[in-house]
Amino acid sequence: MKRALDLACQAEGETSPNPLVGAVIVYQDKIIGEGYHHRAGQPHAEVNAFESVAPEARKWIPLSTLYVTLEPCCHRGKTPPCTDRILKEGVKKVVVALQDPFPQVGGKGIEKLRAAGVEVQVGLLEKEARQLNAMFLVNVLKRRPYITLKWAESKDGYIDAVRDSMQAAPTKFSSELRLRETHRLRHQHDAILVGANTFQMDNPSLTNRYWSGKSPIRIVWDSRDSLFQEESLRSKLFTESVAPVWLITASPLQQKFPPFVHSFVLSRGTHFLQEFIDLLNEKGVKSLLVEGGSKVLQTFLSAHLYDAVEREIAPFMLFDGTPSPLSFCEETPPQN
Repeated sequence: MKRALDLACQAEGETSPNPLVGAVIVYQDKIIGEGYHHRAGQPHAEVNAFESVAPEARKWIPLSTLYVTLEPCCHRGKTPPCTDRILKEGVKKVVVALQDPFPQVGGKGIEKLRAAGVEVQVGLLEKEARQLNAMFLVNVLKRRPYITLKWAESKDGYIDAVRDSMQAAPTKFSSELRLRETHRLRHQHDAILVGANTFQMDNPSLTNRYWSGKSPIRIVWDSRDSLFQEESLRSKLFTESVAPVWLITASPLQQKFPPFVHSFVLSRGTHFLQEFIDLLNEKGVKSLLVEGGSKVLQTFLSAHLYDAVEREIAPFMLFDGTPSPLSFCEETPPQN
């Protein structure tokens, strides 16, 4: 099962809205087939595992045990039910790490296999399987995107030094290794969010440049309707088309933007977060990385609307500047 979990991780950031799943076929303590789910709409892990078995070893499949990190599906979506393929191959024993909470499965796959005479064991490395698919579980059980809050701060609790102008560079907190980890997070998430001040002061591109794979949807929340004037069109966000850009404002924008830029009007104040989550759900965004700035992070912290916190503390002090979002919180949230 550990091998199946490792296989599933190879598709990290690529399977949304589907979960990460790995499968291994074992005959007499030897792996004769293995696979994982690569992308939504492509074959599932179990199918890839069966397809990987060498022709001379296929006769051993009915005598083998199938290990899979998530309950095999029993419904037809973009691909056929995995339970049908398992029964067709004649497997007599299946070990499942985690029952699928998705309503169309939800134990039905296990029941179908057992009804056909297959021995099914559930719960091996379940904790690890839950950690692997934390995003998927939040999507299904909480009916919203998985939300990660991420920031770096100085030893004395500032996320940026005092800057006299927008031309001044932001404080550099991260090492090259930590920078790669940040871009890995961007790759893992469907979308990334920053506020108006971060957009204005940092001119960020918000792309994934130091990790392999896709860049997230790039979202800027302008609660004051003060940005997106003619000069802002020269920013990196509007000149790099590697991923869509969403502009969130409280009133309609009149400017013309490149075709990869989309604007949405949401309410100010207490209803914003719910409307924003509704928008993400409507557009199929299953995970969100909130990178700043401080006020945006505070908004999510105060509403207890997050699932993970990635907080980096640099080994130096600034003595003054923009306070950490935690400066305004009554309690410190748990961190990853």
